[in-house]
Amino acid sequence: MNRIAVLVSGNGSNLQALLDATASGQLDAEVACVISNSPTAFGLTRAERAGIPAVVLELRSVLTDGHTRAEYDAMLADLVAGFDPDLVVLAGWMLILGTGFLSRFPDRVINLHPALPGMFPGTHAIERAYAAFGAGEIEATGVMVHRVIPEVDAGPVLVTETVPILEGESRADLEARIHEVEHRLIVTAVQQMLAPTTTH
Repeated sequence: MNRIAVLVSGNGSNLQALLDATASGQLDAEVACVISNSPTAFGLTRAERAGIPAVVLELRSVLTDGHTRAEYDAMLADLVAGFDPDLVVLAGWMLILGTGFLSRFPDRVINLHPALPGMFPGTHAIERAYAAFGAGEIEATGVMVHRVIPEVDAGPVLVTETVPILEGESRADLEARIHEVEHRLIVTAVQQMLAPTTTH
């Protein structure tokens, strides 16, 4: 069975979508481990409840111990590699990963980002889209899952879906609708990545 390593920094609702999909058989895979850079991430609790190894590797602690950011990426890669994953999924992971990590899992790291390709890379994408809508600059935002490359949110896109922004809705309402799309798309993208390649 395919093994997935999931990296989370916060609540882990997209991790939960993957856990639910593996439990129901919708996704023919298992979550092998959940790793977080934050000891308070609720995603760790979700992993523990599901009986999945949950590990914290905090950047601040590693830097305080005198290591470099590049060494953190290498440590993280060693940690992930120890679980022998077929795919690494960044599901609300808030650190940029460099080549020291990505080169260990070539073409096997994907990221979910709450914006359309080429729009609002980096953090606070939903906030920025909501503000742009308020300024009359855009009418919609969206969600994408893409392969990870060193440039932030710029790798080849696997799946994407447009989410229209509704006149008068609160940012919280927009966020809730975006999260619903995220939970579907992350499962679709993982299915796509793990599907056996067929020749036509």
